[in-house]
Amino acid sequence: MEDDFGQSLTPPVSPFEPDSQCDLSTARPPWFSCVFEPGRDESRAMSSEGYIARGSLKRLLLRLDPAPGDCEADTVELFGFTWVTETALVESSNFLFSLFKQKILSLESLVQNSSHDFAQASSLHFEAEALRQQCVQFLQYVKVFTFRFVEPPQALEEGTTHPYEDLEAQFPSVLLEELFGVTLLIGRLRDLPANVQSSFTIQHQGKLFPPSWHLLHLYLDCHWSLLEILHLLGEKMQSQVVYAHQFVNLTGENLTSVSLFEEHLNSLLCDLISMAMNKYSKVRPTEALTTHHYQCTCTKELWVLIRHLLEHRGRVLHTQSFWSYISAPLRGLLKGEAQAGLPSACRDALGFTWWLVTQLAELGQYNRNGTLQSEKVEDNWSFVLELLKSTCNPQGGLQEEQVRMHVHCCLSLSLLWNSNSSAVTALWEYYCKNLNASFAVPWLGVAGLCSVSRTPLALLEKTRLCCTPEPRSPSLLRSAGHAQLYRSSNSFHIFLHILAQHLSQDSAGGGAPWRQMKGRIYSKFHQRRMKELSEGGLGNFLLLFLVLARAGELEDVAARTGQLALLLLFLEKGLDVGALAEQLGGAFTRAAREFYLKTTEPSRKLALWGLLDSYLEGVQEVFETSTFLHLSEERLLNEGFGLLLPACRQSEINSALGFVQNILAQLQRVLQRCAQLSHTAAASPPPNVAKERHLAVAGALWANLFPFLRSSRLSQTPPTQLADSAAGFTLLALELPGSAPQDLQPHPVLSIMHFFGWDDMLHPLLVTRYLIHLLQNSALVSSVSAAGSGSAQTQCVRAWVRSVLQQHVHRNADGTDSRAGRALADLLPELTRLVFQLPEVESLLRGAGLPPGASRQEPVPALATFIKAVGRAYSRLESLAERSAMVTRALEYVGDVLKHIKPYLVNKGPPEGLQLAYWAVGCVVKQWSPLLATSKAQQLLFRIVDVLLLPHAVFQQDKGLSPQVLSAVKENLPLYLQGLSVAAGMAQIQGAYLKQQLHSVISHYLGRFLPATPSTATVANHPVLLAVCETPPKPQGAALRKAILQVVSDNFLQFKGHAPPPRLASVLSFLMELLRRTKDSNLELLTLPLPPVLRCLMLVNEPQVRKMSTDVLQLVVERCASREGPCDQVSSVLKCFIEENAGVYDQQVYSVLETVAILDQSVVSGLIPVLSLSLRSTETKRGLGRNTTLRNAYRKLLSHLGEGGQVEMISLEED
Repeated sequence: MEDDFGQSLTPPVSPFEPDSQCDLSTARPPWFSCVFEPGRDESRAMSSEGYIARGSLKRLLLRLDPAPGDCEADTVELFGFTWVTETALVESSNFLFSLFKQKILSLESLVQNSSHDFAQASSLHFEAEALRQQCVQFLQYVKVFTFRFVEPPQALEEGTTHPYEDLEAQFPSVLLEELFGVTLLIGRLRDLPANVQSSFTIQHQGKLFPPSWHLLHLYLDCHWSLLEILHLLGEKMQSQVVYAHQFVNLTGENLTSVSLFEEHLNSLLCDLISMAMNKYSKVRPTEALTTHHYQCTCTKELWVLIRHLLEHRGRVLHTQSFWSYISAPLRGLLKGEAQAGLPSACRDALGFTWWLVTQLAELGQYNRNGTLQSEKVEDNWSFVLELLKSTCNPQGGLQEEQVRMHVHCCLSLSLLWNSNSSAVTALWEYYCKNLNASFAVPWLGVAGLCSVSRTPLALLEKTRLCCTPEPRSPSLLRSAGHAQLYRSSNSFHIFLHILAQHLSQDSAGGGAPWRQMKGRIYSKFHQRRMKELSEGGLGNFLLLFLVLARAGELEDVAARTGQLALLLLFLEKGLDVGALAEQLGGAFTRAAREFYLKTTEPSRKLALWGLLDSYLEGVQEVFETSTFLHLSEERLLNEGFGLLLPACRQSEINSALGFVQNILAQLQRVLQRCAQLSHTAAASPPPNVAKERHLAVAGALWANLFPFLRSSRLSQTPPTQLADSAAGFTLLALELPGSAPQDLQPHPVLSIMHFFGWDDMLHPLLVTRYLIHLLQNSALVSSVSAAGSGSAQTQCVRAWVRSVLQQHVHRNADGTDSRAGRALADLLPELTRLVFQLPEVESLLRGAGLPPGASRQEPVPALATFIKAVGRAYSRLESLAERSAMVTRALEYVGDVLKHIKPYLVNKGPPEGLQLAYWAVGCVVKQWSPLLATSKAQQLLFRIVDVLLLPHAVFQQDKGLSPQVLSAVKENLPLYLQGLSVAAGMAQIQGAYLKQQLHSVISHYLGRFLPATPSTATVANHPVLLAVCETPPKPQGAALRKAILQVVSDNFLQFKGHAPPPRLASVLSFLMELLRRTKDSNLELLTLPLPPVLRCLMLVNEPQVRKMSTDVLQLVVERCASREGPCDQVSSVLKCFIEENAGVYDQQVYSVLETVAILDQSVVSGLIPVLSLSLRSTETKRGLGRNTTLRNAYRKLLSHLGEGGQVEMISLEED
């Protein structure tokens, strides 16, 4: 190192010098970064740390200082050493560049030796970042030094010169050689190792990156900085060529600043094109224009930097343009020539070139500040015309999928650059020869097929889509519609977009594009050519001329296409269409009959459907165009529809029913119009004529269309629009009741509502959709709400209840929602709102004192509100007649509710359906318990218990209930127990049977959900326990608690001889939790389980059982003792306990009583006479005199009984 600094005037200053030296920059220089930044759109904005956002590009193009705030001090720190700012690079250029290369090699070594250990990720990141930052700082210093201190060469004065002046004169050549050495060190981007290139795909949301990421972005910094330094060097040398003298002397080859710039630029562009080529190999044609050519935002920024630099050099130095540099290698790629900088093989070279040119053209929208601009930029139409020539070449053999992408790219370029007449002409010459083509892409499916628009309105709509609102619209490139054109349009339609955009261009300047294209287009359509057009070709021909009319001169084109409007002239002139309708209707009937026959081939049916569908569209347009429907339009609705509709498939029936719905809607509009208009107007028909014609139209609809709806109503897969059409006929019956068939009379509206809304066999989706249409109609609601029509509202409520209950019935086999299920879920909230607005339901809610906001609830909560309202309204009624009528109406509301939920029970699912069914019926049992206790409704309650709670499977050990059913029962059992308890207490008939059923339900499910061993969580959430733990507690709960305690005592705590009952610990845990949470003070209830608990203490020695028995005993005794006065119930239980077990379990009895005495001495003290008598009686029976052991046990008990016990002990001694 001493040799390196031997002749230097500016040796490195020690890093430990005082603060007289300054750092290179207080802020980090700009560099490439694709680190995620919150709030920045990754697809558009540049990095805030990059060369564009930091103003580096702008200063370069304006010939300003690269870093005006940097290197202002006398010294600068580079690579840990301090140097003199103005002389360091001249005196120590070789040493500084060596240190620079050493840092690059250190980073490369770090990449090779780094592991995937996450523990080292942070240290590796910061070490690599520090190395990269030192390199970037040095490159920034080179730019600053070149701009500030390099001067153009001057003739040296004769005589002795200072050594520094010699070094300064040689510096441009030395700098050029060092830059060349850097290019050799960093090499080509395409030659980077795979582990380094893979860093392009790293997700940039994190803040720690591997060394390979830093190395890759340092290479990008180097490549751009080399171009920037060489450009600065050329400007400072005032366009004088700099030669690398030492390199020339050693190799004999010329190396100049110009040649190094060109070679490095071409190599860099070829590398970027190669990377884009690799990305294109993975791009589908449908994604071409939405997939970028750059790997990350750093390479995107590099493209923008290069483009602006080359455009600036072209303007100032008159060098090649950016597009010239790009076109040269791409042109060689298209010709199949070997390129030094590009891969030898490319998948679809022509498609790749189209794609890359379009992507680069879009980047041209970014200005030097990195923001999108709308100004026109330099185009490259000359090269694009070469591409069009290859695309339109018949010998090329290109398929539609390729041509479509090429034309799509051409449209994008037209929106960016303004259209080009030569390009439009080339495309027209191609498509005029291929108008009969299908332009279909097979692998796109239906989206790739070419459809022919059969009606003028459809043609006009497609024409509108082809015409852009303004000539040049770069913003359209970023729209979803433009991106999806490949899928939504064929290549001919995309060409029409280009044509329309070209014709609208410069239209204010005399219509020059139109005049240029008119002759070329019109000359192609001579008589022979028109005869050659197929159906698809004619459709393309019509669409072409409509685009010409809309985007060009309408009057000029109308002479060719105006004949399309003649189809509607008859109606406009007010002429009767009866004769023509008879002819058309006859042809339609014949075609429909052939379509109906099963012997007709499928291919023939497909062709017939096209004709029949065209007839439907035409008839619909006739009806929609007619103002009063009085010109024999009904003759178009003949018996052919009775043949067509049953033969339609699913896709066809929706179209046909849409036609029916539109015809009915148009008839409704005409009837309303005629009712509002004055018939004195000259254009309106007389009232009697209008009524006669309208009855004829309605009669044709009833006769030829309604029978199919009626026959399809019970389908389990009803067509989507069946309900809409049925609703249309219902409203027609409301307007013209006399037109309905005889079998619907005398109340056609109610008859149709029964067919499509009230029948329990109907699909709930059909019912819901149908009733929504009707209940939205105020006139119909008023009609069904009139006197004598109350049952109609009740039936609507019943249909709503069934639809809510059956919303999960039609699920897919895998448990997911079917399309019908999702549609039903979407419609039920609206039907709920309308049902709650019915007068009958509003009156019910008011009578129950519920708020009117219930109609805004979701269907399931609204159902709970409605059930609660019915129960509360019944409870508020006083007269027997009113209550009886309410019971009848309530039963009509729910109908055969068990039949509604039967599909869930039969299929044992889905779980959501079972939960809904058990919950809803449970709400009915709880809220309607007084109502269900009546003789009229008891049968429903009995069936609910038999079907839902105690089905036959419950009593069959080999079957049992499924897990899904058990889960639903467990979740909703409290509702049933609470309701059954109230009903059993209120029933005047068969009340005993109801209580028996209640005990059976409690007994079965208490044991079914009881764990084998005590579990606090399981016992605390036992459904039987939850049933009596209401908040707040209700008086009716006492009866249920008594029933549960009775079942526990009789069925779960009874000993079989000396054997304790099963799961005794769990039962006692349940009993303890029940007594603790209910906080009963009723002595009868408290002492009900006391006898078996005492028996458990007496006979069972298991510690867990004894502890739980003691806890129960303590709770009962303490709660009884808290009452004033003696507790006779406890004394009575203890007395019976003594009498039953004396002489057999005397010592165990004394032990149990000791426990009781500890808890309440007084209750046992009162039993001393009974105990003494029992002792003496036992000794007498045994005939062995005084039993010392027994008396000692008794004395131990007496010792706990205070003064009375002491007295009795003395009495025993005197025996």
